[in-house]
Amino acid sequence: MALDPDRLFPIDPGARQFARELYETVSGLPIISPHGHTDPRWFAENQEFPDPAQLFVTPDHYVFRMLHSQGIPLESLGVARVDGGQTETDGRKIWRLFAENYHLFRATPSRMWIDHSFENVFGLDGVLSIETADAFYDHIADCLARDEFRPRQLFDRMGIEVLCTTESAIDPLNWHKMIQDSDWDSRVITAYRPDNVVDPEVEGFARNVAILGELTGEDTTTWPGYLAAHRERRAFFKTFGATSSDHGHPSARTECLPRDDAAALFAKALLGACSADEADAFRGHMLTEMARMTLDDGLVLQIHPGSLRDHSASMMGRFGRDIGFDIPTRTDFVRALRPLLDEVGTDPRLTVIVFMLDETTLSRELAPLAGVYPALKLGPPWWFFDSPGGMMRFRELTTETAGFYNTVGFNDDTRAFCSIPSRHDMARRIDCAYLAKLVRMGKLQEDDAFEVAHDLTYGLAKKAYRL
Repeated sequence: MALDPDRLFPIDPGARQFARELYETVSGLPIISPHGHTDPRWFAENQEFPDPAQLFVTPDHYVFRMLHSQGIPLESLGVARVDGGQTETDGRKIWRLFAENYHLFRATPSRMWIDHSFENVFGLDGVLSIETADAFYDHIADCLARDEFRPRQLFDRMGIEVLCTTESAIDPLNWHKMIQDSDWDSRVITAYRPDNVVDPEVEGFARNVAILGELTGEDTTTWPGYLAAHRERRAFFKTFGATSSDHGHPSARTECLPRDDAAALFAKALLGACSADEADAFRGHMLTEMARMTLDDGLVLQIHPGSLRDHSASMMGRFGRDIGFDIPTRTDFVRALRPLLDEVGTDPRLTVIVFMLDETTLSRELAPLAGVYPALKLGPPWWFFDSPGGMMRFRELTTETAGFYNTVGFNDDTRAFCSIPSRHDMARRIDCAYLAKLVRMGKLQEDDAFEVAHDLTYGLAKKAYRL
């Protein structure tokens, strides 16, 4: 198979051997997946996955964005159009197109994730190509028809201890209710994602806020009623296991506005009358409000800023949101987070996990901030940086200032279910490689390295996310 057993370990023989020893102690630990976007319906209904293409290609924006970058239409990959226009529905045709262009993924993390899934989930050997496409497709399809490859059975076989999905604040959580009422005792929980009721620039914002009111019985046309509705929905999400909220804002801006100013801005947002700066200010103030709420209900606050989402207006018009056209932007964390940190940043009861898409901020801004504010923790490399290079740079740029214990381990943040074990395996290998180099340089004791490896793999995520 294409997988090297020593992949991602240091070249230096001594460091490589010690990295192997570290990895052997953590490779079999349960997977803690505290933030992601897998579909809870899979685990609620536990039906067969439809076909290999719908498992590996059509839902994975890492895959189809690369193919599209070489001129392959998204329609030919089965991506649905918002206008109901024609797209390819033949899974085998999609798979053959994927296999024919598999060389595009050479040296990318996607290639390593997929190869790992082929070998470790489906027992395949060899390399995917146009010549092997049908054999791979038939083998995976045969597996998917068996009970042991249904979502719940795969979940248990993958060694997942807990998996967190992410739902909108106005999602009824029916799939989580079905999971909760079933006799399956594995742990799938939700996270509170209120973007569509805190972002005035989201289409249908006022209608979404009205639905929030209908769900809670609160008058969400008023500022007090709006905040009370959030508190009630957060409590509702906690009944389905939620331990965190998640906020995907364009910037890291936070605000701490006087009550009357916040209420006036909210009224303006409901009318659709906010300027771009006012909308950003309202989003920023709501991060501070959410931080205040977490002091009461304990939900960990996650901030995922710095993405210019849906960069192509024409592609969003044809396919909708989240189709791979999200691009990292420069982010100012020092000034942006200051209002929230001035308000609650020194309170040790609060946990704020900040993710970045701007690596220049790691050593200059984020590590120094996390290295002094008790409330602030650094999320792992995310999205474009959940890669071997991104993970290694993260450790190198943050450890000397923030240490290991102001970080939160790893999360996979994926929609691609079968890639979860491979993503965690990649993170474990990189962390072991980094620790081995520190030991060889005399910067870390061997006994400490084994303890840190366990914490980075398992303990820190459980602690940070209160799992």
